[in-house]
Amino acid sequence: MKTETLRWLPAALALAVSAVQAADETPRDGKSEYLARAAELRCIAGETVLLAVPLPNDLQIDYDAASGHLRVFYPMQFNDLTEGWNWHPEEVAAGRDYYTFKYLPLGSTTESRGSGRLTGLDGKPIEYPVEWRFDYFLAFDNPYEFYPRDAGEQAGFTAEIALPAAAAQRLAAGDLRMAVSARLAEKCLSDSTTFWKATISKPVDFTLKKRYLIGKLAEVRFYDAATGQTLVRLSSRAPR
Repeated sequence: MKTETLRWLPAALALAVSAVQAADETPRDGKSEYLARAAELRCIAGETVLLAVPLPNDLQIDYDAASGHLRVFYPMQFNDLTEGWNWHPEEVAAGRDYYTFKYLPLGSTTESRGSGRLTGLDGKPIEYPVEWRFDYFLAFDNPYEFYPRDAGEQAGFTAEIALPAAAAQRLAAGDLRMAVSARLAEKCLSDSTTFWKATISKPVDFTLKKRYLIGKLAEVRFYDAATGQTLVRLSSRAPR
């Protein structure tokens, strides 16, 4: 674990707390939440839901021993939602984003759907697997209530947490978790399907289904998986 101060941490975005808060409700699994709502076609505008967000491989986490702060940065620079319904070329001329909605991955599942056969160049049959993957996301259109629009490489959720070194080391080793609170839109469900047919050069049938819960981001939380206690909350504020 490094001990130097992180230069990428924007002080204006950092939020420090001296003690953990009380344990909160358990964040919901994104897949289960989507499937339950899709089964009932249930969307209530403004309803708040707390969702677990898996931490990405490029999460930046470091401990500054001098100040006793654990610093966490979840990058968002390239998290543009590129579905057709989020294309807004007219917004660019007005100085706004082409992709209004950003996304947070909520998890993925894969399924084997049997196998198929095709004929190779030598006339012999080639058996190939049929695979499906389901990716789940939270799509939201108010990212700049959490970080500046022009933040560049520093676009993302930044938190600074006052902790003893031992606790910080434990969290960095795997106990740190993230959750977000979102206010759902009136039309809170969307999905898309992309299919790749098996070929001789790539003998696999692959179907990708992307499924979205849609709304506005209200709060970002980092919490301790061992205790369930919230370490820090990042609340939405006026766009910057």
